Amino acid sequence: MIDLGWTANDIPDQSGRLVIVTGGNSGLGYESVLALARKGARLVIASRDGARATEAIARVKQHVPGAKLEFRQLDLASLASVRAFASEFRAGYNRLDLLLNTAGIATPARQQTQDGFEMHLGVNHLGHFALTGLLLNLLLTTPGSRVVTTTSVAQTIGWINFDDLQLQRSFTRVGAYGQSKLANILFTFEMERRLKAAGAATLSLAAHPGYSNTNMTQTSATAFGTYLEDIFFKLANELVAQSAAMGALPQLYAATAAGVKGGEMYGPRFYTRGYPAINMATIQAYDEETARRLWQVSEELTDLHYNF
Repeated sequence: MIDLGWTANDIPDQSGRLVIVTGGNSGLGYESVLALARKGARLVIASRDGARATEAIARVKQHVPGAKLEFRQLDLASLASVRAFASEFRAGYNRLDLLLNTAGIATPARQQTQDGFEMHLGVNHLGHFALTGLLLNLLLTTPGSRVVTTTSVAQTIGWINFDDLQLQRSFTRVGAYGQSKLANILFTFEMERRLKAAGAATLSLAAHPGYSNTNMTQTSATAFGTYLEDIFFKLANELVAQSAAMGALPQLYAATAAGVKGGEMYGPRFYTRGYPAINMATIQAYDEETARRLWQVSEELTDLHYNF
């Protein structure tokens, strides 16, 4: 049973653990970096924006003067960048205790990644799929390692459109985001099944922040809405949403708490807000046939085949 009052103060000592946080310069990623730095973890902020990452590192060090932090360039919209990041990381380290796949985007119009993928799918899912696969050997050989992938309540409105996966014919901004967030949870569950089948000790878990006031919700208000909806969401962010620090607690719990099990999803106890608890995913997330098919397609699109 999870304590209703579990906070970042309850994170166990993280000394000696090496952590990668994608999108660690802002929002949920930044809050996770700050919380883990306070507990002694060595952190790599993986971000496409060096200036913002450097600023985030300076802010963390104001709170945690002895924090062990570094920035490494990673653009999830480019498989070449993902491969370069992973290659450099493997050359510099022989372990990886925790991979937090936190970065995400929401855009108003259809855009493409450098590899021609629809932007939401490419960044939110395929970029993280490739990154995790390229770092898999380090994870498998590090005792107690975990992969935590951040999804969203938008998974509940998502579906995987295999007939038009890149949404060239059927793009809607909400549908594209929902598809990518459902892909995150399908990936998490399928990876856990494959880890178990291989007898691996690495855990694959998912987390979502509920309704939290982050850069994502602030951007999504403009990206997904009309002018009046924009005003509504901005007010809701101020009056209803919980803080980014609260929104980060589920992924921090999944990443650090004792007794968690692979293949679980953590979110706010009341789904949109509250302290962390096990949440049920949307019904589509438990469709193993869809998960296997998405995995196969993802391997083909990224030209990356996992070896457990």
